[in-house]
Amino acid sequence: MRFLTRTLFITAFLLAVIPCYAQQLPVSPQAPQPPATAAPPPDVQPKNGKTKPTPRFLIIGTVFNEKALSFPGVRVRVRLAGEKKFKWETYTNERGEFAVRVPPGFDYEVVIREKNYKEQVKLVDSKVDVQQRLSIKLEAIGPSDTGAKS
Repeated sequence: MRFLTRTLFITAFLLAVIPCYAQQLPVSPQAPQPPATAAPPPDVQPKNGKTKPTPRFLIIGTVFNEKALSFPGVRVRVRLAGEKKFKWETYTNERGEFAVRVPPGFDYEVVIREKNYKEQVKLVDSKVDVQQRLSIKLEAIGPSDTGAKS
C-alpha cells in the first residue's frame, strides 16, 4: 500500500510539473531582428587582463633520422628570423611529428638539434599562407665531422 501511495504521488507531481516546464514564454510583437553574424574568435585573455592576439599560423612537420625513419623525442625550437632567443619549443611525438602555432606575418627559423646529428635550420614565411609543412631529415655526424683523429 505504501509503495502504491508513493508511486501515485510521484506520478501526480510529474504530471503537474511537466506541462509547466514545457510552456514557453509569450513573445511580445516586435520588429523582426536581422540574423546575428558570427563573431570573430575571442582573443586569449591571460589572468593579468592584457589581451594577446590568437596565433593563427601553424608550422607542422616530421623529423626523420639518417635511415629515413621517423624520429621521436627530437627538440624543435622556433624563433623570429634574425633573433637569437627562441620563443617556442616543442618535441616530436612518437611518430616524429611536431606542430607549433605562431603569430602570422613574420619570418621564422625552425631549428632542430639532436645529439650525434647535424643541426638543421629551416626558414618559414608566415606572410603567404596559414600553415607550412616541413619534412626534415637529420644527418648523422661522422668521425670526420667531430674532429676526432683516426
